[in-house]
Amino acid sequence: MDFAIDLLHPQAAPADWTVWLTGACALALVAFRRLWLPARNAITIAHEGGHGLVALLSGRRLEAIRLHSDTSGLTVTRGRPTGLGVILTLAAGYPAAPLLGLGGAALLGTGRVTLLLWIATGLLLALLVMVRNAYGVLTVLLTGAAFLLVSWLTGPEVQSVFAYAVVWFLLLGGVRPAFELQAKRRHGGTPDSDADQLSRLTHVPAGVWLLFFHTVAISALIGGGRWLLGF
Repeated sequence: MDFAIDLLHPQAAPADWTVWLTGACALALVAFRRLWLPARNAITIAHEGGHGLVALLSGRRLEAIRLHSDTSGLTVTRGRPTGLGVILTLAAGYPAAPLLGLGGAALLGTGRVTLLLWIATGLLLALLVMVRNAYGVLTVLLTGAAFLLVSWLTGPEVQSVFAYAVVWFLLLGGVRPAFELQAKRRHGGTPDSDADQLSRLTHVPAGVWLLFFHTVAISALIGGGRWLLGF
């Protein structure tokens, strides 16, 4: 009972400078290539997790998730090769990180820092069950361990800084992959990308799907940023 109360109890909002500083740090991770390349693994975790979750919700069978050291990933599902289920599954990857960030910003906006950390830990544990390669297992374990250690071993101030940094990174980092995909498509390098597969399934141009990914990510950043900054 005490744990449940602590989990739902709101924490005081951090100082404004903390919110701005964590946002600046997250922006640096996204903007600078040398920092982005390793940090992008977290976005890939969210991306593949989004595919997997929507596959299950749409009635498809989730067989495996793989995360690779080049920050690419693969989610293997079984079901009808056409239809709404597979379309929703493919469409869920790029919006996953920004929407997670938006949900996290909503929780932080009401002071639910501890609840956010435990939800994130639970989602990572659920994802771990379906990961089928060593690098993926290691990546998810290390990420989950970070959330668990911060939740158990640190005080409210450190938890708040960590939570704000994570949410800022999901919001800001969720914007860049769609632009990367757009650049690769311009050079013909991604014939099996989510946008191209969706185009073949729906007969809607891949550029329209890219616009959808951009719209979700930028809208989530604007909305989530307003919650985080208290506007």
